Amino acid sequence: MSKILLSADSTCDLGSSLKEAFQVHYYPFHIILDGRDYQDNVDITPQEIFQTYYDRKILPRTAAINVQEYLDYFRPFVDQGYEVVHLNLGSALSSAHQNCLLAARELPGVYPVDSCNLSTGIGHLVLDAAQWIREGLPAARIASLLEERRSLVHSSFILDTLKFMSAGGRCSSITALGANLLNIKPCIQVDNTSGAMHVGKKYRGTLDKVLPRYVKDTLRSCEKLKTNRLFITHSGIDDSYIRLVKEAVEQEASFENIYVTQASCTISCHCGPNTLGILFESEA
Repeated sequence: MSKILLSADSTCDLGSSLKEAFQVHYYPFHIILDGRDYQDNVDITPQEIFQTYYDRKILPRTAAINVQEYLDYFRPFVDQGYEVVHLNLGSALSSAHQNCLLAARELPGVYPVDSCNLSTGIGHLVLDAAQWIREGLPAARIASLLEERRSLVHSSFILDTLKFMSAGGRCSSITALGANLLNIKPCIQVDNTSGAMHVGKKYRGTLDKVLPRYVKDTLRSCEKLKTNRLFITHSGIDDSYIRLVKEAVEQEASFENIYVTQASCTISCHCGPNTLGILFESEA
């Protein structure tokens, strides 16, 4: 039986405890801030990014992992006799998957998988892969199953502010101002067939009112919930909102595991503080 190593881009946002428990290897995205190149969640945090914006009105740009980095990362594992299953940030959002494919052409037994997702939407697939590895499935089969499974992952987030999207050029300043004045909290949804993002329902009100409604609407929109796990993932938010969301989830469905994780810099710098989402899977 071949040895299989499970790996993912740092944008899977599983957190250190789940990463260690399921033996997941990460490779970090680049965060370029004020002329310096940082490694996502290695030598910079979302809180530092937000504080830099508040203090100096500077936002970072993010950069995908390049082909040579993937080659240098995978080669030692391949040389040790491992096959590698690696999950990438969705190709609709980043060039990382294309770069990973190019690297894999030069290394036998490396299987890049386009998650068509972000954050713990990727994380769900990583944990599915970990289970299949434990069951003894071969790497090629796991990669194939992940490509079948990705359309059953549901990812969405509530944005507290559009200030960061506006500052980064992702929406107009007029739109951001209007949303702020009207106290609108848009729901950003991931299309699980393409990985592209779009605006869903727009909620109006404070977070303590909006978040329970978002949870109820989102879970009730899925006919066949897979109840083994759900992620509550945020960019940095007060614990009271996390408790509120967890209570709302428990009122709607009984999940075996509810994991709370914080989003990576790559995700957080695009959406700003106080962003929170629930991410789950459905049955086929």
